[in-house]
Amino acid sequence: MSENRKFQLGTVGALSLSVVSSVSIVICNKALISTLGFTFATTLTSWHLLVTFCSLHVALWMKLFEHKPFDARAVMGFGILNGISIGLLNLSLGFNSVGFYQMTKLAIIPCTVLLETLFFRKRFSRNIQLSLAILLLGVGIATVTDLQLNLLGSVLSLLAVITTCVAQIMTNTIQKKFKVSSTQLLYQSCPYQAITLFIIGPFLDGLLTNQNVFAFKYTPQVLFFIVLSCLISVSVNFSTFLVIGKTSPVTYQVLGHLKTCLVLAFGYVLLRDPFSWRNILGILIAVLGMVLYSYYCTSETQQQKASEASAQLPQVKESESDPLISVENGSGILSDGVGPKAPVWSSNKDLHA
Repeated sequence: MSENRKFQLGTVGALSLSVVSSVSIVICNKALISTLGFTFATTLTSWHLLVTFCSLHVALWMKLFEHKPFDARAVMGFGILNGISIGLLNLSLGFNSVGFYQMTKLAIIPCTVLLETLFFRKRFSRNIQLSLAILLLGVGIATVTDLQLNLLGSVLSLLAVITTCVAQIMTNTIQKKFKVSSTQLLYQSCPYQAITLFIIGPFLDGLLTNQNVFAFKYTPQVLFFIVLSCLISVSVNFSTFLVIGKTSPVTYQVLGHLKTCLVLAFGYVLLRDPFSWRNILGILIAVLGMVLYSYYCTSETQQQKASEASAQLPQVKESESDPLISVENGSGILSDGVGPKAPVWSSNKDLHA
């Protein structure tokens, strides 16, 4: 099996794992928060990360992956930033209406595109931009209801969008720069994320709910759903790093909006949540945007590979037709019996989703 084929199968597997695990944990947390009254989301997230770190430590002990230390300051900064972004998103939800919070989440894609264009010189074609616009329009129609603005909530939302975009871009760039896997990066950054949220979690949850997480009555049913949520979170955290590493932050956000549509649909089917024609129309438009995004990404990848292949052919023919130059340069002697190396395709991973 070719490397490209293996990469595509790995990407599909990562995307599928992310969707299944994320939808599962949303349903589990909805039962925990809405039904059982455990509303301490930030503290729960710190427990998620702690369990994820313990699970990865066991996997390391079993030699399922290799520990690869790298820049400690980069790992610490990345982990703390990730923790802060989660806290800010929770604060944004607490100090804004649900509609404005959904708008905040929608703003992450254009903000990520802007940052990658400005600082990484990454180009997004008009077709990709159009498909993203259709996607955002559909999710907006399906999820955004009321838009109640306030100064503090707006500032928190702006900070949440910026930190989330930077953290997700760093997830991709760190894996490429230091040549580490998603598992290696998650293992090393998890403790910093968990400590950050464990420190600020009880304070934020108390501010938002006027309750003390340590004074909550933990019944066996509550404990069961907390343990189940923590176990599912291992898959969620792993698949998040895996998807961003194999594709890009933009593709991960597109996948996130697919999860939103699936959660709405599952909520209607399983939990009998209210569902209107507006939800159905928005989901259909969003799915159209996702299909267009996948189609344009795939077609542009094929065009890029074709252009790179055509650019490589004249160079290969020139080296084959003038062997004396190779001999004079010494390469003919050193490569005795060895053919020219195969070209390495430098494809944009964002286009494989």
